[in-house]
Amino acid sequence: MSYLLRRLGQALLVLLVAFTATFFLLHFLPGDAVVARYGGPELGLSPAELDEIRDSRGYDQPVLVQFWLVLTGFLTGDFGYSTQTGASVSAMLAAALPQTAALTLTGFGLAVVLAFAIAFVASFGPFPWLRQLVRTLPPLFVSIPVFWLAIVLIQVASFQLGLVPVINPTPLQELILPSLALSVPIAAPLAQILVRSIDEVRAQPFIAVVRAKGASDSWLLWRNVLGNAMLPALTIAGLLFGELIAGAVVTETIFGRSGIGRMTEQAVANRDMPVLQAVVVLSAAAFVLINLIVDMLYPVLDPRLRSRTAGRSAPSREAVRT
Repeated sequence: MSYLLRRLGQALLVLLVAFTATFFLLHFLPGDAVVARYGGPELGLSPAELDEIRDSRGYDQPVLVQFWLVLTGFLTGDFGYSTQTGASVSAMLAAALPQTAALTLTGFGLAVVLAFAIAFVASFGPFPWLRQLVRTLPPLFVSIPVFWLAIVLIQVASFQLGLVPVINPTPLQELILPSLALSVPIAAPLAQILVRSIDEVRAQPFIAVVRAKGASDSWLLWRNVLGNAMLPALTIAGLLFGELIAGAVVTETIFGRSGIGRMTEQAVANRDMPVLQAVVVLSAAAFVLINLIVDMLYPVLDPRLRSRTAGRSAPSREAVRT
């Protein structure tokens, strides 16, 4: 419990730092969000009318006062209103979040399946040339840009082969190509870590001891190798979640999906600072939550961590009895 509370405190500190950095970076960017939204004198608005709009939105107040108002609003669930549309940012996020969640979860699931398939064939394939060939795939996948892969998938799978329609697709069909484009770059580093971890675990002395006791290859794989090789892969999987968020911006823009990524692209183009602030904090919260879950899974997957925790707590119980 103390470890969990300490990690929660660190997560809250990270969120506060992310919020503060985002607020001041957006505030000091050149340009004017009100002019970007309503135009200047060329559209008939006088400087006094523009100042009145800024006053109604609180942009005329000191920076620290604006920071405190925005921070207290975020703590109470009020993310403000979009300077571009005037809609509630909370309502915009609630409408866009399911689309992005479906895309990221599907893409991550495909990435995990692809990474495990590559690692399994690269480590236990029937032919040496096949194992060596599959080991070259992760470096190739890492070098493929998401936007290029998305364009190629549209051209080949939709326009040339007609496998997946891009016009009036079903909800399932519209997830296929974006998820595939998002999963390939994510699967590459995950597969590399898995292959390397499996090689290191198979070289450990305890594997030779278990094999000498008569254990089969399948027993070694499922009961000894994978369990120990999962920890580095779990670490990199939590870190790769940030790549999913960044890739969703490009993928949703190319495929025209209405999600968090598309909303971010429009907010950047229109200098919609309340939306950008909310998106950054939401992304940071998701990233911190995923890595917190990964940290909590470590003792579950690795008994050595549980024994270390018990070893640290044992002297205190003995001292109490003494």
